[in-house]
Amino acid sequence: MTTLNDYLEKNADRIDKVIHRYFGDVHGDLFRASAHLLLAGGKRLRPAVVILAADAVRKGASDDLLPAALALELTHNFTLIHDDIMDGDVTRRGVPTVHTVWGEPTAILAGDVLYAKAFEFICLSDAGDAAKVRATRMLARTCAEICEGQSLDMAFEKRDDVSGAEYLEMVSKKTGVLYGASAAIGGILAGANPVQADALYLFGVNSGVAFQIQDDLIDLVADTAKSGKDRASDIREGKQTLIAIKAREKGLDLSSYRRDLTDAEIDDLIARLEDAGVIDEVRAAAFERAAVAKEALGVLPDSEEKRLLGEIADYFINRGN
Repeated sequence: MTTLNDYLEKNADRIDKVIHRYFGDVHGDLFRASAHLLLAGGKRLRPAVVILAADAVRKGASDDLLPAALALELTHNFTLIHDDIMDGDVTRRGVPTVHTVWGEPTAILAGDVLYAKAFEFICLSDAGDAAKVRATRMLARTCAEICEGQSLDMAFEKRDDVSGAEYLEMVSKKTGVLYGASAAIGGILAGANPVQADALYLFGVNSGVAFQIQDDLIDLVADTAKSGKDRASDIREGKQTLIAIKAREKGLDLSSYRRDLTDAEIDDLIARLEDAGVIDEVRAAAFERAAVAKEALGVLPDSEEKRLLGEIADYFINRGN
């Protein structure tokens, strides 16, 4: 039986070969900038979801749909380039961010190139025209929702009264919908019926929300050497994560932590949050979303691919533990 880690590694190698075929020998600053993060590696989780969903609907369908899997990775990387500009980040995947190497104007255009290429690669998939139209429409809608999610995230930085429901709406759009589109597009192009396609979308969105909630926990509690994240950066920056929202609801004022913190101060903060039940409630929210995601897969016939999709939802909430 294939383990999830083995599957993800093999799939990443498969997608990397496709990426190098199309983007490994590009010319000119704009196209080198577009390929920069793509060639820096990554777990290729969204392509994996596309491929697993396709094969869960129709075994072997993914062989014809690699361009669509690449399209979702291109979409993800387009958002990363633009996010790095907005956040002022200087490194990504262990390499300098695109705008620090080529400047912001070229980086914006590089992201736009990937956005456009994503639609081109959807159309290169070997599937029926009607299915490709549905997939293209879904990807277009998803890109608009991602932008809306990013806009909400930025607006939240100026507020201290963001509710849990508002946070969940934001992460659904900023993170969840791209996983939803990955699963549904894979299914649609493989011939999923409307019930299966809707279930795959529900699986992906809820998995993505669980992923983001766990990411917020990793930012706080995971060892920096293991996670690669700057511990408690969200708290220092005053970001409206579910952790901060639930802490406020319980009367905990985190404003005094908006500064450089020692490891001892971070440990003390974690202890306060644990004593108040915040950490447990946030973990429970991630587990609840993962459970909803796995339940949605019930409409699919049993298969190894269906099992691996369910394990991806579990993987998302166990990262950093």
